[in-house]
Order: sequence, then structure tokens, then C-alpha cells
Amino acid sequence: MKPGEVLKTTFPAGSRILLAKAGADFSDSYRFASAEPEASALEQFLTLSARTPAWMNFLMSLRNQVVGWVGLKDLGGMAVSDSRKPASSYRPGDRVGIFTLQYADDREVILEDRDKHLHVQVSLFRLGEAELQMSTVVHIHNRLGRLYMSVVGPVHGLIVPMMLRQRGNVR
Repeated sequence: MKPGEVLKTTFPAGSRILLAKAGADFSDSYRFASAEPEASALEQFLTLSARTPAWMNFLMSLRNQVVGWVGLKDLGGMAVSDSRKPASSYRPGDRVGIFTLQYADDREVILEDRDKHLHVQVSLFRLGEAELQMSTVVHIHNRLGRLYMSVVGPVHGLIVPMMLRQRGNVR
């Protein structure tokens, strides 16, 4: 796979995120070349997070302002707040950018966000050394979640591939 190439695909066999996909209201998965073949899944997620484009941080800021009007939580920015913290020191339950660490081993990291309107899980899965796969699963809890995903779902399919293509461009 060429650097910068991002392919929408099925969920990877052997991934723990597959367990969460059953009954999901939204899911997608993208395969792309690894920039750090020797790094663990969490290390690679931290690198991706640190390279969040400025436009994405702007969109998150806008999202946080708008959803506050309907009582949803402010997630903050995409990037991890303490970029010096080594991946090996993270434990389940720790915050990792806008997410909470749910599971991590060398091959896969699963992060999540739970709010009253939905439950989002994101997996970064190593496909050997040369490729990664980012998968998202969303379970909607109520009408607010359906409304939220009616806006975010279509945009998600545009933003995630763009972010993965631009991951080498540090803000």
C-alpha cells in the first residue's frame, strides 16, 4: 500500500472491535500504510493524534460549542494533552485525547467515548508491520444520538480518510 493511500474496507479479522460491531447503528473501517511499522498500535495512535490537522481541531472546537447547547459534554481537542507521556504508561480508563482507553495490546488499541446520546468505539489495528486499519463503531442511545449521527455520520466518512491521508503533515 502506498503512503497517503486510504481504502475503505471491511473490519479486520482477529480484531476485538468486531465484538462491538454487532447491533451497531454506524460502523466503518479504513486501511492505510503504517508510518511506524515497529510501533505498537497505541504508539501509532498517539502519533496520529499528535499530528491532528489544525482544521480538525477547529471542527472539534465548533462541535464542542454547538453540542453544549443540548447538554452534551465538551470533548476537548483531538490531540493528546500530554505528548511526552509514553504509550507504555497508559492503562484502561485513562484519557487519550477525546477518548478513554478501553483496551490495548501490541496489535490493537480500542478507545471509546460514552455520553448520554451514544457510545463510540475506535480501533487502530496493526495488519502486520506495513499497514494499519482504523475502525469506528457507534451505538446510538436516543433521538439526540440519531440527530447527532445524521450530521456526523456523513461527515465522518469524509473527514477520517482526509485525516489519515494528511497524517504526515504536522500542524
